[in-house]
Amino acid sequence: MRTPIIAGNWKMFKTVPEATDFIQEIKGKAEVEGVESVICAPFTNLPALVEAVKGTSIKIGAQNLHFAEDGAYTGEISGRMLKDLGVDYVIIGHSERRQYFAETDETVNKKVHAAFRNDLTPIVCVGEKLEEREAGQTKEVCKVQTEAAFAGLAKDQATKVVVAYEPIWAIGTGKSSTAQDANEVIAYIRTLITELYDESTANVVRIQYGGSVKPENVTEYMGQSDIDGALVGGASLQPASYIALVEGAK
Repeated sequence: MRTPIIAGNWKMFKTVPEATDFIQEIKGKAEVEGVESVICAPFTNLPALVEAVKGTSIKIGAQNLHFAEDGAYTGEISGRMLKDLGVDYVIIGHSERRQYFAETDETVNKKVHAAFRNDLTPIVCVGEKLEEREAGQTKEVCKVQTEAAFAGLAKDQATKVVVAYEPIWAIGTGKSSTAQDANEVIAYIRTLITELYDESTANVVRIQYGGSVKPENVTEYMGQSDIDGALVGGASLQPASYIALVEGAK
């Protein structure tokens, strides 16, 4: 049985006081038995958030990491640094990172390995652009990205990866894939993992949907056979909305 996971991706929002106030609002409310709650925040917020969630079941994640342990990489943060803070999760390969910061399938794979070297759980994003969807290339794009992300991972590592299927055309646009369409693609990604490893491994891997998920539609997504949660942007920024998302994942 896969544990549903709701991961809020705050992107470039919230100061430290705003972040800690948020945690105070959701304590005891976004802690629902049988659902994992994760907040992925800007680097500047991470130390305060790790402290703020102590004594709760809420996990904290970063939004990126560098694939090197250390070195001359001005402005970058390593997995070793994140682990030192007490972070549990890290988002890797978000479409905004691919689009604006030239991340590739190769760097995504390097970062996944860096996450495991530092005992961090990667949330690996895959998904197609609008023109790729319209050209009928959704599965082809997801296949290339998924296979690249898992390259070189041992079976026990693969079972710990969280995959986030995020069709790029649905991120921050208000548009969203139907629950049935999202489930079809996510089931296909699970088939890919079966081919890379085996059915028992694929059945353990949690695969989220992301793309304009909100309290009003999260239950519909969670009712599908292969959707194990959501990676949520804008709707995760308000405490009441985030609480509703976690409750909707029960």
